[in-house]
Amino acid sequence: MSQMDEFSVEIDDKIDNNNDVHNVHNDKIDVGNNKPHNGKPITKIEVSPNEKYLVTYSGEDNSIVGWNVDNDEDEGLLKDCHFPFNSPIQFSLIQICVSDDKKLVYIGHEGIYDMMNYQKIKLDCGVYNNYAYCTFNLEGNLILYYNDVESAIIFFYSAQAEKTVLKCERMYKMPKNIKDYIFISISKYDKLYLLSNNSIYEWNIVTEKRTKLIVIDEEIKYKDTRISSNEDFVCLKIKNKIIIYSVELEIPIASLDINNVIQLRKFAKHPVLCFLLFPLLLPLLNDNIPSSNGYWGTIMRNRRKKFWSKLQISNNIKATNKYIFGALDADIWKIDLKEIIQNITSSYKNFNELNSDNPGELNFDEFIENSMVIKEEILYFDNDFKFDEKINMVYDHLHVLLLNSYTETIRVLSQDIDSNVLETRNVFEQNSIKWHIYNSHQEKTINLHVFKKNNDNDEWNLICTRVEKFEIARPTLLKIKLFGDSYIILITRLGPLIYHFNESDRSISLIYFYYIYLSNKEIIPHYKKVYSKSTLPLPNYESFKYNDNWVLDAKHNKEILLKYGVELLTFAIKEHKLELIDEIYKECINYFKQDLKNNRMFLSVITSTLPLLNEYYPEYILRYSLDTTMIIDSPSFRIEYPNSNLHLFSFLYPQIINITHSILWFKYNILMRRIYNNHKILFAIIIFIQFLVILLTFPVYFAIFYLLSKYNYINDISESDMFSIYFIIPDIITSKFSKRLTTPTIIFMNPFINFVTYPKDYNWLSELIWPQSSPFVKTVNRDIYKTWSGESLINFKWNNYGKHYYAIIWIGFMAFLGCFTAAATIPHIDDNIRNKLLISSIVLGVIHLSFEIRQMIYDFNKWIHDFWNLFDVIAYVLPIFTSIIWLQSKYSNILVSQFSFDQHTNNDDPNNPWNLVTTYYQVFENGTVNPNPYIIQPPNGNTNMFVDFRTAIFAMYKFLTGDSSALSNWSYTDNPSLAIMIVLFSLLIVVYLMNLFIGLLNNAIEKDNDRVSYLVQKAEILAEIELFYLLPHQRRWYTWFPDVIYYYANVDKSREKIKEMNDKGEWKTNEFPELRKNLMEKLNIQLINETSLQNILAEIQEMKQKLQ
Repeated sequence: MSQMDEFSVEIDDKIDNNNDVHNVHNDKIDVGNNKPHNGKPITKIEVSPNEKYLVTYSGEDNSIVGWNVDNDEDEGLLKDCHFPFNSPIQFSLIQICVSDDKKLVYIGHEGIYDMMNYQKIKLDCGVYNNYAYCTFNLEGNLILYYNDVESAIIFFYSAQAEKTVLKCERMYKMPKNIKDYIFISISKYDKLYLLSNNSIYEWNIVTEKRTKLIVIDEEIKYKDTRISSNEDFVCLKIKNKIIIYSVELEIPIASLDINNVIQLRKFAKHPVLCFLLFPLLLPLLNDNIPSSNGYWGTIMRNRRKKFWSKLQISNNIKATNKYIFGALDADIWKIDLKEIIQNITSSYKNFNELNSDNPGELNFDEFIENSMVIKEEILYFDNDFKFDEKINMVYDHLHVLLLNSYTETIRVLSQDIDSNVLETRNVFEQNSIKWHIYNSHQEKTINLHVFKKNNDNDEWNLICTRVEKFEIARPTLLKIKLFGDSYIILITRLGPLIYHFNESDRSISLIYFYYIYLSNKEIIPHYKKVYSKSTLPLPNYESFKYNDNWVLDAKHNKEILLKYGVELLTFAIKEHKLELIDEIYKECINYFKQDLKNNRMFLSVITSTLPLLNEYYPEYILRYSLDTTMIIDSPSFRIEYPNSNLHLFSFLYPQIINITHSILWFKYNILMRRIYNNHKILFAIIIFIQFLVILLTFPVYFAIFYLLSKYNYINDISESDMFSIYFIIPDIITSKFSKRLTTPTIIFMNPFINFVTYPKDYNWLSELIWPQSSPFVKTVNRDIYKTWSGESLINFKWNNYGKHYYAIIWIGFMAFLGCFTAAATIPHIDDNIRNKLLISSIVLGVIHLSFEIRQMIYDFNKWIHDFWNLFDVIAYVLPIFTSIIWLQSKYSNILVSQFSFDQHTNNDDPNNPWNLVTTYYQVFENGTVNPNPYIIQPPNGNTNMFVDFRTAIFAMYKFLTGDSSALSNWSYTDNPSLAIMIVLFSLLIVVYLMNLFIGLLNNAIEKDNDRVSYLVQKAEILAEIELFYLLPHQRRWYTWFPDVIYYYANVDKSREKIKEMNDKGEWKTNEFPELRKNLMEKLNIQLINETSLQNILAEIQEMKQKLQ
C-alpha cells in the first residue's frame, strides 16, 4: 500500500486578521477603490448547499472572496470577506467548497478554514494532502474523496463536532479494482457518481443504495460527462446529449440534444416542468452553445440590466434552486430563478393576448419565429423554433413526473369544495387550445372535447373527444383547474382525475385517478386526509374496477405502467382477468427486452405481485423464473477471472465497502506514522514489542486479526506497524506454496427486482407486533428456487445476515436448555447457583416464547397448522413454569433423588438405584419371609442410567438401536405408563422414522428436488428471521435488502446448466433471443433445439418424397 503523507491539521493561529484576511462587511461591490480580487476576473464560483453563502476564486489575484447571498440588494451581492493566499508560488486550485456556516475547503492548497473567525480547522482523520474532491451536504457535513493508484477512500465528517475539529463519522473504501472506476462527482444530496464500463452509477453515502443510472453503447470518458441532480431528477450530460433520469421511476425518461435549441425550449411550455428542470439543465449548457443565438442568449437577452446581456455561459454561471449567480469581471450578480421561469412561460400567454387583439393576423409559429413580448421588453427566438412530432413525444414522456406537483393543487381545490354548489364553468381556454367539459348524469359519464383555433377563419375546430364512463355512480363535477393547454384536473364526487392532451397524436389520456365515493358531508375531510402528504396516493383497487378506460391508459403508457403497474396487476389478479394479466406480463418483459440497459425496473412490476400470483396463478412464477434465468442488464455478458471459486456468490455493484468500524484503526495508524516521523527510537521499540507478541501468540494473533479484518474493524489502507504484517502473510503463503489458478466466471443479474425490499414508511412500535412483509416473505414457492436466480438470492441473504442470526438463535436455545438442565439434574449444587440458573432459564425462555407469540399474532392460521410450533411452545412453557414453581416453593430438592452408591439409602422413591437392584430375603423354617432385605447387591451407574444426564443420553441412544436393557429394572405391570411410552416411542422412532429414512434412501429422488427442498426450507428460516428477529430499521438496510442483486457463475457449470435445461425443455430463447445468443457465444455452446430438429426432419421427409 502507498504510504500516507503527513497533513498539517493544527489550528493556524498565525493568521493575521488585519493583513491576511480583510473583513469588508457591508462594502458594496461597485465601490471602485475596493474591488473584489483587486479587480481581477473570477475563475471559480461555489455556492453553499442551502444557498446562504457564496465564495469566488481568482486565479490571477490568487485569492478567495466570500459573499452574502441573503441581502436586500436587487441583484448585486455584498462582499463578506477577502481571503488571499500569501504563498509566493502560484498554485493550481482544483476545487473549492463552502458550507452555510462559512467553513471554507479548498483542494490544491492545504487547508480547511472557518471564515467566521479565520482559523484553520482540524480533521481527526486528516492525513492526506492530495484529496480529489470536496463538498458539503445539506446538513453541513463535509465529504472528502481521496484517490491514489491503489485505493480510494470517502471520508464523512460531522458538522456537529467542535468548531476547530471535524470528527470523521463514516469511512468507505472503493473496490480493489479501482482502475475500473472513474470518479465523477459528489452532490450535496450525499450522492456519489461513478463511471465504469460505459455505465454511470449513483451511490448514496448515507443509505449505501447503489443505482445504475444509465448504460451508453459508446465509450465514455470522464471529460465527456457532467452531472447535475436534485432529489427528483439526475441530468447527465454525455458529450452532446443530456439524459434526464427519474429518481422515482429509476429509468431514463428523456434524451435531449444540447445543440437543438428547439428541443430545449419545448420544456418551457409547462411552468412546473420548467421549474423542475431548468436549474439542472442550465449548468450542463457549456460554451459550445453560441450565446448569440443559443438557449442561454434567448433567456438572458430580455434582462433589464445591461450586464446580463454580456454574461455568457463560458463565464462562471451557477444555478441553484432559488437563484442564478453570474460572474462578470470581479463582480457577482444574482437573479431570481422564478423570475426567469415566469418570463419564459409567460410567452405563451402573451401570444394569446396579441392574437386576441389581432385575430387571424398572427399564428403561434410566426410569433415564435419573431419574438415574444414580455412585459415591456422583447425576448427573441430563432427562426428554427418549430415544434415537431419527435420533440412533442419527448416532452409527453415527462407528464407522469408532474403528477406529484399537482398534490397541492388538489388539496387547495378540495378546500374550496362546496358539496351543494357544482362547477358551472365548463369551457377553459389556453393559448390556441380550448377544453369543453360536461357531465352526462344519465349515462354516468364525463365528456371531454378539445378544440384548436383556426387562425385563418377564427373558428374552433374539434380535434379530439373522450368519454369517461363510470360503472358505479354519477361523476359529479365539483372543481376544474387547467394547467397550460395540455393538463386539466377534475375534482369529482368519485375522486380526482388528471387528463393529458397530446397534440401530436390528438388524443386525451387519463394519467391519474383515485376513487373516492363519499357523501356530501364527507368529501372535504376525506380529501384533506388522503392528500395530506406531498405525493399523490397510488391508485386504489376501485379506480381500476369502475373505470375501464383508466385500465387501458395505464396499460399502454410506459411511464404510467411503471409507476402504477403493481396496482394494476394486483387488480387484474384479484379480478381474475387472465387476458389483462398476460398483457401486463408481456408488456413488462417487452419493455425490458427493448432496453436491457435501462429498463430493468419494469421487472419489479411482476416480482412485486408474485405473492398474489403464487396464491391465484402459481404457473406464472415458473414461467417468470425460466424466462429470466441467466440474464444481465447490459447488451452483452462479461467474463472475469477471479482467484477464488465464486460460483453463485451474490453481490452488489459497485462493491463499495463500509469501513466505519475501522476508524479507530485508522487513527492508530496516523499515530504510528507520527511516532515514526518524530520519534524513531520509540517507534523501533514499539515494533520490537509487537514482533515479540506476534511470535509468542501467532495462532491467536492470526485468528483475531482474521475476524477483525473480515468484519472491517481493521484494513490495509495504511500499514504503519508490525501488526499490519497480517495483510502480507496470506499473499506470501499463497505465492510460495500454491499456484494461483483463475476460474472463468460470468456475471448474471438476479431478475427478482425489488423482491426482497420492505416498505419505506413504517411505524417502529407497530412493526414489532405486526411487521410489514416483503414479497420474498410472502412467496415461498419451489419454482423460484429451481433456477440459479433463486439459489443466488438465498445465498445473498444467508451470507449477509441469515447464518449469523441462525447461529445466535441456536446458541440462545442451547443456553436456555443448558441452564434448566443443569438446575434440574445436578444433585449437589449450591442453592444460590441453582436459583440463578432457574432465573436464567425463565429469562431466556420468555425471550424465546416472545418470538413464538409474535409469530402467532402475525398469522395464527399458518402458525397453528405447523405441528412444530406447538412443540416449540411446550419446550419453552414447561421449563419456565417449572422454574417458577421451584423458585416459589423451594421444593426442587425433593424432586432430585437423594442417594449414595456407597451408603444404603432407604426411601420410597421407585427410581432410587437401591430400590432397583437385586435383593435377597431370608426365608424362615416356617415358610415366612423376612420383610427386610437380607443381602443387597450394591448399585452402580448402570442400575438407573437416568439419574445422570450423560448416561441418560447414552440410554436413549441404546434404545434407538433396539436395546431396551436400560428400562429392564422396572416392572412393566407396576408401571403401565412406562410400557405405553415404550410402545409409542418404538412405533414413532423404530417403525416410522427408521423405515421412512430407509425409504428415502431407496427412492430415486432427483438431485435437483433435494436441492430445491433444502432451499425452500432455508427461505422459510430466512423469512422468519427477517420478520421476528430483525429490528424494523434493519429490514430497511439497503446492503441487506437491495432492489437489484448480481451473482457470479462458473463458466463450466453454466455450460452444463444450460445443456441440462435444454434437455428438459426449460431453456427458452424466444423471450430474449439476442441475449441468449450472446450468452451461448460467450460460453461456446451450440444447442440443437426442438425447432431445429423439426426443420431437419421436414427436410428429410421432403427429400424422400422427391426421391419417390
